[in-house]
Formats: sequence, structure tokens, C-alpha cells
Amino acid sequence: MTNLRVEVDGAVALFVIDAPEKLNAMGRTFWPELRDALSTCEADERVRAVVVTGAGEKAFSAGGDIASFAELGDATAKRAFQQDCMRTFAAVEESPLPVIAAVNGYAMGGGCELALACDVVLASDTARFGMPETAVGLVPGFGVLRAPSVIGRHWTKLMMFAGEKVDAETAVRIGLAQKVVPAAELMAEARKLAERMAAAAPLAVATGKNLVNARVERGEFDHSTAALTVLHSTHDAAEGIAAFVGKRPPRFEGR
Repeated sequence: MTNLRVEVDGAVALFVIDAPEKLNAMGRTFWPELRDALSTCEADERVRAVVVTGAGEKAFSAGGDIASFAELGDATAKRAFQQDCMRTFAAVEESPLPVIAAVNGYAMGGGCELALACDVVLASDTARFGMPETAVGLVPGFGVLRAPSVIGRHWTKLMMFAGEKVDAETAVRIGLAQKVVPAAELMAEARKLAERMAAAAPLAVATGKNLVNARVERGEFDHSTAALTVLHSTHDAAEGIAAFVGKRPPRFEGR
């Protein structure tokens, strides 16, 4: 693995997004790595709960590695990438294991979306959430589907259209996180919560999670993938990515 570190201690598996030099940006290998790690833990009868966090003290994840987006050649490659991301978010949502996000800093873009896919979100008092993809000519493909039911349509629009960043206390108030803890205590609290979940009857937890998520519409993934594939192919997306890499303001033209 090159973008994810896995540590299993008793009944709890810890997944660490491990690219602190890039604020734990999610590289192209991250998505299948996370699915594979989940699948391995699901097959291990000892593992009863998963905690996901970011390496270092600054970030849970700054989101997708935007520089790598420029490497996506044609529409087929862009569509395959979107499908890969969606399969990973679905794997987290559909896993019979409870998955806790321990957000230890910035959770931007795909990092915020991963938190949305998890079952419970614990935020350190230094956490910041955002979905700023419109700044590079895109939208959060998974977030645009899930955030409205979690934080409401208007907060979703504010975060998506204006790049509004949400601190930990606000995240709890709007439902994006369930609890705020001091940064120094985050992992201990996440571990305690994971152990409480791990002590519950695993079939009851899996069934309960499935029932709570029963009304989630998977067919929306296809619509989101198609829309993101189109956006990835626009002039504005190419300009946004180039501007991000070049560390300059983008010049969007609406085409």
C-alpha cells in the first residue's frame, strides 16, 4: 500500500491515510487500497470496528490529489476514476463493520466526503470541513448526493458554491460530526467508541446499519459519475486544475 496504513489491535482496525507531506491527499491508489483493506477486515472474524484518520496533526485528508487529475486522459479514464471513487464510498457505507471517522484536521473535498460515508464522525477541536471543488471547476460527486440529507440543502450549497469551511463546533451543530474532543484526546476517544461498538453483537450492528441505510439510492451514483465525467472534460476544469498546480487564480469562462 502506498496511500493507506492499516493497524489491527484486537477487535479494532485503524486505517491511516498516510501522505502527511501532501496533507494526506488521496492519490489514485488510495481508492482500491481502502476497499481492499475493508474487505480484508470484513473477512477477519477478530475485527469488529474500524477507525479512519489521517497521519500527522494537520489533516484528515485534503481531498483528492488534484495534480493527478491532469493525468486522466480521455473520457473513459475520467469515468473510470469517478467509478473507482464511488465504489470506495459505497464500500464504506455498505460494510457490515461500523466505520468511525476520527477527523484530526482538514477534511476537504474527498476527505469531507469520506467522513460523510462513515457511520460516525468524531472531530478534534482543530478540525475543518469543506467541499471546495467548484474552485477547480468540479463538484463533490459523492458529497453532492449525501450532504443534503446530513446537513441540509442550504448548508450543502454554501459549502459547495462558496467554498465555506466549517469548524468542528459548527460541524456538530449541523450534523456533519457527532462529537468534538480536544485534539490530544481524539484517538483515545475514537478507540473507546470503536471498542464499545466492537463489543456489540456483530450481526445486530450489521443489520442495524443496513436498515438505517436502506433508503440510500445507489442509482444516483451513475448520474453523479456521468455529470462528473462531463465536468472533468470542460475547459474550466482543465483551467482550475492548471491554476491549482500553478498556484495562481483560475480564469473560468463557463465552458
